[in-house]
Amino acid sequence: MASLLNPYLSFDGNARQALEFYKEVFGGELRLNTYGDFGRPGADNADKIMHGMLASAAGFTLMGADIPPGMEHVPGNNFAVSVSGEDEAALRGYWEKLADGGSVTVPLEKQMWGDVFGMCTDRFGVPWMVNINQPGG
Repeated sequence: MASLLNPYLSFDGNARQALEFYKEVFGGELRLNTYGDFGRPGADNADKIMHGMLASAAGFTLMGADIPPGMEHVPGNNFAVSVSGEDEAALRGYWEKLADGGSVTVPLEKQMWGDVFGMCTDRFGVPWMVNINQPGG
């Protein structure tokens, strides 16, 4: 799989409705995973979207999620650019360059869903997410 570069949108509790709407607009396949799916079934936000991905037949990829508890939702600043794929060397290289001179929010390391993931804001104030898909994931 080639690496993907796409927008990642953050929502204040209505990610499911928004992503289902975008599916109506663009068509394609929508995959939704809740916080409950990743080991938090009893949490208040168990039914909220931890990660959603819409892949359209036209080649569009749109990702999104509900903001986690404790993070502030700021309309207008509720996006990041996501880079993902399986080429670990290339993705780590992108991460190092993007994080250089910026700030790291989540270190690039293995996460509970099995992939290596990190979040940073580059020196120009653009938020980035890097996800290295693990084989079989």
